[in-house]
Amino acid sequence: MTVLLTGASGFVGQAALQALQLRGVAVRPVFRSAGQARGVAGTAVVSGLDADTVWSAALQDVDVVVHAAARAHIMRDEALDPLAEYRRVNVQGTLHLARQAAAAGVRRFVFISSIKVNGEGTQPGRAFTADDAPAPEDAYGLSKAEAEAGLRELCRAAGMELTIIRPVLVYGPGVKGNLASMLRWVRRALPLPLGAVTDNRRSLVALDNLVDFMLVCMEHPQAANQVFLVSDGEDVSTAQLLRNMAAALQCPSRLLPVPVGLLRLGARLLGKQAVAQRLLGSLQVDITKNRKLLGWTPPVTMQAALQKMKKADA
Repeated sequence: MTVLLTGASGFVGQAALQALQLRGVAVRPVFRSAGQARGVAGTAVVSGLDADTVWSAALQDVDVVVHAAARAHIMRDEALDPLAEYRRVNVQGTLHLARQAAAAGVRRFVFISSIKVNGEGTQPGRAFTADDAPAPEDAYGLSKAEAEAGLRELCRAAGMELTIIRPVLVYGPGVKGNLASMLRWVRRALPLPLGAVTDNRRSLVALDNLVDFMLVCMEHPQAANQVFLVSDGEDVSTAQLLRNMAAALQCPSRLLPVPVGLLRLGARLLGKQAVAQRLLGSLQVDITKNRKLLGWTPPVTMQAALQKMKKADA
């Protein structure tokens, strides 16, 4: 099996490339520049991801495409039309790649999507499932939902197998964004007003668990033409997540029990409702389908993954 891996320089792509190489899989990683590809064997350099990108050379003799490249979610997007930019890369670029993959005889297309296709949050006790109707709320989520819909139609017509993976928030060595900020807070032993945030539940996925699931989906017969949500299977409250981080970092956990209602009021007054939703709200996913259909169980616990982050940062 020869695998074309797009986004090989990214957070997920780098880990996937290393895992494929360790397992002896013939992998052709795609980089955006010769500089990024330097020192990596068997690479392909493809500078863009849009409706004009030529993939023919990179796709030669490829059996499976793992498409992890994307215009990622940007917190403070400065594009004049963010949705148009997301569509140009995540929709048009993805479908253009898939058309050329089908024409080249690729057997399976594994698309790394996002939980944002399902939505931004869940009600207590009501986790997202892979069968839920898409309900994206921002431009990034909408672009991923549109890409999924286009891929289903294209792959059905071309006879190419399609597997869609929607990860929740991914964490691991080198993580950036919200998780990196939380780690910095904990490492500095800052007093945090989140000790009372114990009733919400958040699903996360360790980088190693996501990559392991991606590798299963490349080959498992039952993964063909399916959608999967992926997480660690360990849903935690915000307070528990911070305590887990503190334990992994061997730092004191200084959480102040400020009432959740007061936190929400403060966030509303400061115009930080989106931040409050991420810290105070719930987002759970159900991975029963992964266990039953593929026999997959997350191989790494949250605590082990957090400890790996600490060692990598040492």
